[in-house]
Parts: sequence; C-alpha cells; structure tokens
Amino acid sequence: MSLPRHGVRASLAIGTRGSRLAVWQAEWVQARLKDLAPDLRVTVRQIKTSGDKELDVPLAAIGGKGLFVKEIEEALLGGEIDLAVHSLKDVPTVLPAGLELLCVPERDDPRDALVSHRGLLLKQLAPGARVGTSSLRRQAQLLHYKPDLAVQVLRGNLDTRLRKLKAQEYDAIVLAAAGLRRMGWAHEVTEYLPFEVSLPAIGQGALGLEGRADDEFVRELLSRFDHGPTRTAVTAERALLERLEGDCQVPIAAHATVSGASVTLEGLVASVNGQRLVRDSVQGPAQDAHALGVQLGDKLLAQGGDLILKEIYGAG
Repeated sequence: MSLPRHGVRASLAIGTRGSRLAVWQAEWVQARLKDLAPDLRVTVRQIKTSGDKELDVPLAAIGGKGLFVKEIEEALLGGEIDLAVHSLKDVPTVLPAGLELLCVPERDDPRDALVSHRGLLLKQLAPGARVGTSSLRRQAQLLHYKPDLAVQVLRGNLDTRLRKLKAQEYDAIVLAAAGLRRMGWAHEVTEYLPFEVSLPAIGQGALGLEGRADDEFVRELLSRFDHGPTRTAVTAERALLERLEGDCQVPIAAHATVSGASVTLEGLVASVNGQRLVRDSVQGPAQDAHALGVQLGDKLLAQGGDLILKEIYGAG
C-alpha cells in the first residue's frame, strides 16, 4: 500500500510510557504502520510520565488529569515524536491546543477482571478480604456490591500488581481485562466482572492515537485502521465524562455499545465508599453519540450525581 500523499517522509517516531503493557501497545501500532507503509522507518520512544514517577501515592492524591499523558503530549507538541499511543482511559477529555485523537483502533475487552490467588470469585471472598486497586471507580463499585471488603491501594504496572498478589499482599486484585489479554496473561483471570457489578472506566479497552492536528501525513496513515463503532462508543463515553467535569480517577463509569446505527450508553456516578450510586442509560442514533453523552450526564447530575461529585471534589 502506498504512503499518504501529504508530506511524504522517511521516518515516524511513536511516544509511549515505559511499562511493558504500554510498550506492547506502541509496538502493536508500530507493526500496523509497517504493514501499511513498509518503507517507513517507525521507531518507539519511551517517555516517563508523572503517573509513573510517584508510585507510593494514590493516583487521586496527586491530581487526576493527564497523569499518564502530559509529558508525552509535550514531546508531541515539541516535535520530538510524531504520534502518541495511549490507553484511552488515561486521556483527558480536553486535549492541548494543536493535538487531536487521530485514530481509535478497534476496542479490546472493556471489562474489569478479578484475579484472586486462591481462585475465589468476588462473591466468595471472606469479610475483610484485601482487594487491591488503584481506581476509585473500582473501589466504589466493589464496596457497593460487597461492603465488607477491605479495598486497599495498589499501584504499579500489571506485572508488579500480579507479583504483589502472588506474594499474598492482597487476597484479590482488580485489573483491566484488556491489559491482561494484550500481555498474554488472560489465564490469570479468576472472574470477568459483569457490568452490573463493575461498569468500566471511560474508554477502557480502547487505544487513543494522538497526533498533531496539522500533521496530514500521520492523519491519513492512521485513518486506515480507525474503527468507526469504537470511535462512536468512546465519543459518547468521553462526552459523559466531560459533562460531569470528571477525570479518570473519579468514581465515574460508562460503557457504550453500538448496534447498527444506534448507540446505547450506560453510566454511573458513585460515592467513594460505594454507599451511594446513581446509574442510568440513554439510547439514540450513533451520529448523536456526543449529544447522548451530555444527555446522560445531565440525567445523572439531576438524580443526585451532582451532590456526590461536589462532596468528592470538596474533599480533594
């Protein structure tokens, strides 16, 4: 397949976090680009982000927005890289001026997965069982479903988290199923949590490929594996998050499904302790995905989500 018409170049640099999963994702994109343009030299550059530097502090305590993307975006704006590969759930809804999400490939499994070192399902965990997660969203929903759990902070990359579980520092941990699948570790999963128990993070399971808005070469190249249904789904989810003025660390969850020309979006807002949870859904034309996200945000706010969020931000 020929290279894009716009500003043909010999090389392209991808920026990514340095975790094994992030590098795997960047190399997956690198392989797709090499398939599309065999003569293009595609390199991967690892960039350390704020979220990777402070591993002994809960994410919510160091500020939620852009923790895993800010430094990569700075490299993109500075021309040090041409493309950033992110886990879309880490990407704020408002991007820096001059940057765009140029491609959203087909989504992987969006569910949360429970891994327990004794093979127990979530409902089988004993009162006081130590469940590790870095996500307030997961914490809130776990405690809403099973209030007797002892949910504890768990930071680190996927392999670090699994190692801590096997060292019996926790009785179980909750991770994104997509990450485990991408790393070839799906066999570690004890239970895939249904959406009724744990609704995913906005964009979970999807990649976000960010580039400069004026880079037509990269835009055209990436357009060849942009996945329309996934982009529609995450557009609805991200519009909900933006309406709620939330970030990836607040107990806000959503998942959209696209069926033909229709999209269904389910979302929730919960208190950190899980005692209060507001949940609803909307359905409409896929072309109205953004408006549907705003509509669901308004519904959740009107049903008590506004009070929950005010309390969370007030305590932050």
